[in-house]
Amino acid sequence: MKKDFTFTIKSIRFDENYHPSDNTRITTNFANLARGSYRQANLRNALKMIDNSFNALAHWDNPKGERYSVELDIISVDIDIEGSGQTFPSIEILKTNIVDHKTNQRIAGIVGNNFSSYVRDYDFSVLLQAHNKNQPKFSIPDNFGELHGKLFQSFVNSNIYKQNFNKPPVICLSVSDNKTYHQTENNHPVLGVEYQPNESSLTEQYFKKMGLQVRYFMPPNSVAPLAFYFFGDLLNDYTNLELISTISTMETFQKIYRPEIYNANAVAGKSYQPNLQNLDHSLTQIVYDREERGQLAHEQAKFTEEHFIKPYQAVLEQWSASYAQ
Repeated sequence: MKKDFTFTIKSIRFDENYHPSDNTRITTNFANLARGSYRQANLRNALKMIDNSFNALAHWDNPKGERYSVELDIISVDIDIEGSGQTFPSIEILKTNIVDHKTNQRIAGIVGNNFSSYVRDYDFSVLLQAHNKNQPKFSIPDNFGELHGKLFQSFVNSNIYKQNFNKPPVICLSVSDNKTYHQTENNHPVLGVEYQPNESSLTEQYFKKMGLQVRYFMPPNSVAPLAFYFFGDLLNDYTNLELISTISTMETFQKIYRPEIYNANAVAGKSYQPNLQNLDHSLTQIVYDREERGQLAHEQAKFTEEHFIKPYQAVLEQWSASYAQ
């Protein structure tokens, strides 16, 4: 059996002219914005929010708040299981680049940020649901997330990743609305005040199988903490500008998709439980259909089952069993 699977990377600029490709995960944050009659206004407004947020955080030597702008590339990763050239879309992530208009430099940002995965859709929308059907108490299947975690680590350790990106990924997600987060004394100049959850979440456990640790920070100017998933040392492996590129990008998406938490009118206190029923929040000027997004996630999970999990099940199980961490 061949030692490893082959990954290929495609990159497309996310700007106001962006159109999702036919095989993109249409539940993805950026793809959802780029559809319908408000498409171009949505994209323009979201990108302007990102730039404004970046300049507010990178305020030194930036008196007018317009020194920087952020460029975003959508990175689509396909996987070839049999070495036949037949590929399946595995994950989509975002790459940030920073444009310094004072020095006319382009500075590499962070890869990761947003994280979309067909196999993760399958795990949560098919496998987990089937496991708990007609069960009196919720439980997690044995080996839940292990295949996905190994596929992700295989990609990050691959030559193609190292040829394209010079640092490990950082993924930034919203906090869980069924956990309580407690403020600590730790305060970082860019990431802000650190919070710690009262218990581990299923998402934390799932991402741990991908090799990722998590820390929770509420950046300056923010109203709720964000979850940062990373390898290594989040606070020392990345520059302030790199971290700001992730914060400004992902907090903008969260303000659009989770306004009850990230566009709330009150700032998280020392003990904070996110609430998706919070009515005291503001809406952005960006049109978004949350209900449709949930339906599409289930459709894509079924697509993964039919075109990836079932056809390659024996190969995937054998590979996963022999994969060296």
